[in-house]
Amino acid sequence: MKYITEYRDARRVREVLDEIHRVTTRPWRLMEVCGGQTHSIIRHGIDQLLPEEITMIHGPGCPVCVTPLELIDQAIAIASLPDTIMVSFGDMLRVPGSGRDLFQVKANGGDVRVVYSPLECLNIARQNPDKEVVFFGVGFETTAPANAMAIYQARQQGIVNFSMLVSHVRVPPVLEALLSAPDVDVQGFLLAGHVCAVMGYWEYHPLVEKYRVPMVVTGFEPLDIVQGILMAVRQLEQGRAVVENAYARAVVEDGNRPAMELINAVFEPCDRNWRGIGLIPNSGWRLREEYAAFDAARRFSVTHIQAAESPLCHAGDVLKGVLKPNECPAFGRECTPRHPLGAPMVSAEGACAAYYNFGRFERAG
Repeated sequence: MKYITEYRDARRVREVLDEIHRVTTRPWRLMEVCGGQTHSIIRHGIDQLLPEEITMIHGPGCPVCVTPLELIDQAIAIASLPDTIMVSFGDMLRVPGSGRDLFQVKANGGDVRVVYSPLECLNIARQNPDKEVVFFGVGFETTAPANAMAIYQARQQGIVNFSMLVSHVRVPPVLEALLSAPDVDVQGFLLAGHVCAVMGYWEYHPLVEKYRVPMVVTGFEPLDIVQGILMAVRQLEQGRAVVENAYARAVVEDGNRPAMELINAVFEPCDRNWRGIGLIPNSGWRLREEYAAFDAARRFSVTHIQAAESPLCHAGDVLKGVLKPNECPAFGRECTPRHPLGAPMVSAEGACAAYYNFGRFERAG
């Protein structure tokens, strides 16, 4: 239980919270980038234990939530084809497309499966040589190495009935987009520790220098989060802006070099549309041309599929931190986990799901 119980020690968390109260002298708005951190903050009530001057803003760090609607529809179209096996992580199956989700495709007889690793898809492909096996590859930098390895091994092993529908996104470009947006007011960031475990935090130094906004690499347990908040608030109170690492047990500045080399061998940067946010330059990854044979969007000719968001859903404003989930008019009414309008209500890292599951129905103030 090392690195778990000690980072959930209520006494130590209380000591750090007391220090945050002591050093805070004015209002500050901090964004936790990762949806996993959002769930930890809401589950443990950390935001309610902070000084009233500190507002936590929930960021776009839920990979399922930011997967564009047209890609969900493309996945549904592929999964509906005969002799096709669609494979993904569990929370993707309930994300609503324009008219239905992957669970409904499965209920109607489609072969839709859940895996814990994309490498499992290679065994599925070998066991089903007469079927096309498609992995819906969603995620930030955290899942990119495993997805890249699946493609790399498929090519090395000559597995020709496997392909991937790629929806990879990158954190630094979306932070720059948020910092440049006129309707986003954030003065400091808690960076996602698992992303930085792969990529390091060297990419964030230029953003800090350009926008003079503190950024702190932070873990996911209560003590991790309050320590990250304390470090960010100290910087703000002192008029400093640097990148600091509060997750040194898992993260180094240079990141995981072999993982980054594999990512760069298989993927290349591209512009990517973010659900509810829009097109962000160089914010995604796509397969390099030498791996184009494994691109499911090309193989199944579904790139023409476009889609429009529900006018009732304000997921984009939630993902940008403009709205709290319970400030959306549809929250808990037209939009619930049983009948979601947007991905943040069904994803395991979605802010709307966190607010719903932990009873945050009342609008603050």
